[in-house]
Amino acid sequence: MRIDGQCYCGSITYEVEIDPQTVGLCHCTDCQMLTGTALRTFALTDEDGFKLLSGEPKTYVKVGESGTRRLQTFCSECGSPIYSTTEGPGPKVYSIRIGTSRQRSDLTPKMQIWCRSAQPWIDEIKSVPRHEKQGGLFTSAPTR
Repeated sequence: MRIDGQCYCGSITYEVEIDPQTVGLCHCTDCQMLTGTALRTFALTDEDGFKLLSGEPKTYVKVGESGTRRLQTFCSECGSPIYSTTEGPGPKVYSIRIGTSRQRSDLTPKMQIWCRSAQPWIDEIKSVPRHEKQGGLFTSAPTR
């Protein structure tokens, strides 16, 4: 499946060929910290499947629990994460950040990884009250 996307500000654009069966959710603590939220959505492709159309992502090198060095790429203007991959030579697998894809609504996760680090409330999210828009939620700071 061919998807395309961009960072929030539009400086970086890309096209990528993915297998929809590789769409997943990652609950690892690194993804939680790097996204500023409870999990990350991703899809995998090989390096031949990824084509950068515009812009040049900034790179941060993260060392995983296994000691593997992973390149985390993002837009230096708006901070949107674009993909991660291993450092160095050899065949690479790119982990595309689905939130930047135009087709994100069509990419249903088929797996979850690092579930041991998942936030304990994640399975209860359907019971949390829902609002179609923000409303007045952030109009004033809570008092203590």
